[in-house]
This record gives sequence, structure tokens and C-alpha cells, in this order.
Amino acid sequence: MRLILFQPDIPQNTGTLLRLAACFGLPVDLIEPCGFVFGAPQMRRAGMDYLDQVDLTRHMSWSAYQARPHAGRLIVLSTKGETLLTDAAFAPDDRLLLGRESAGVPPEVAAAAAHRVRIPLRPDARSLNVAIAGAIAVSEALRQTNGFQQLGCC
Repeated sequence: MRLILFQPDIPQNTGTLLRLAACFGLPVDLIEPCGFVFGAPQMRRAGMDYLDQVDLTRHMSWSAYQARPHAGRLIVLSTKGETLLTDAAFAPDDRLLLGRESAGVPPEVAAAAAHRVRIPLRPDARSLNVAIAGAIAVSEALRQTNGFQQLGCC
């Protein structure tokens, strides 16, 4: 399983998601451009000393990311997703993509996904913080695929 960050806007969220990936042993693809200077102090503060433990691959653009071979299905997490997280069936080699905090993902990225998944919220709630949404989705995907057992902790 991989975590993909699409053109992140907020360094603190990026640091938090990189820390999440380090703790769960997930490789990360970061699709640029970022809305901040990569390695900004806010990103490093949120990621703490976990950032050096992340298997991180940076891609200069969506087209550069697509040009590389990838295993598994692309799953986009989106407030516009057709499939509820509670109904999604994850596989161990899925690639979970989180969009920009400010704009989500453009139509061509959403169209490239095998599935577009959304986290159920109250009708009057617009969205979650992207780092929280990522943690919820990664946790559910790891739970379904027995990924927690592979961490050596349980």
C-alpha cells in the first residue's frame, strides 16, 4: 500500500501525513508542485524526527507520476467520491491519493482512479482536514488488509 499526496498546500498537514506513513511503514509519493517550500520548518515540526524514516518519492508533476509504472489500483479520497469508505474494499497494493487542501484533485486525476472514496460526514459538514482524512482512510485500509499485523506490533 502507498500514500500519495497530490500538490499539498499546507506544510503542517504534509509533515503529519509523512509521520503517519513512517509510523505505518507506508511509502509515499509526493506529486508537486507543493504550495510551500518542501522541507519548510512547519513541515519538519509536524513530521518531527520521523521524516528521515519515510520512503518518499517526489514527482515533479502529475504527468511525471503517471509516466512511471505503478502496481495496484489508484484510489482517490474525495468529498465527491461515489463510494463510501465504509463500503470500500481495499487491497494490500492499493495507492491512496489525497488531494490538495484548497482544491482536491482536478478532473483528470479523479478520472484516472479505479475508485473515488469519501468518508461519511454529516450532511452540513463540508470536509475533514486532509491529514485526519488520510489517517482515517489509511487505518481502514490497513485494517481490511491485515496491514497492522505486518508492523510487528500485534
